[in-house]
Amino acid sequence: MKKDNTMNETKRTSNEAPLKDVIDRWLKAYRLDGKIKEMDVIGAWPDMMGIAVANRTQKITIKNKTLYLQMDSAVMRDELSHGKQVIIERINQKAGFEMINDIWFG
Repeated sequence: MKKDNTMNETKRTSNEAPLKDVIDRWLKAYRLDGKIKEMDVIGAWPDMMGIAVANRTQKITIKNKTLYLQMDSAVMRDELSHGKQVIIERINQKAGFEMINDIWFG
């Protein structure tokens, strides 16, 4: 004989939410969701731009929708400056929204 366990299972009430939703709301409330996306994009820099560019990149920061790149190669900096729009598109695609709209090279 099989017992029907559906009666014993705990049912969700309307005031319970999935953990992901709770965390997402918490991150938005404390304005951390954008920072986490920034960290994801910065962490994905080698995948987006390749190892050669990543190895020449000394520092990456994002502030006020501007990507700041500090490069250790003038040649690489010059080449990347000609492809700014492609870099902007890659980053915004990775982020899923318009995270940056300009790039400054240092």
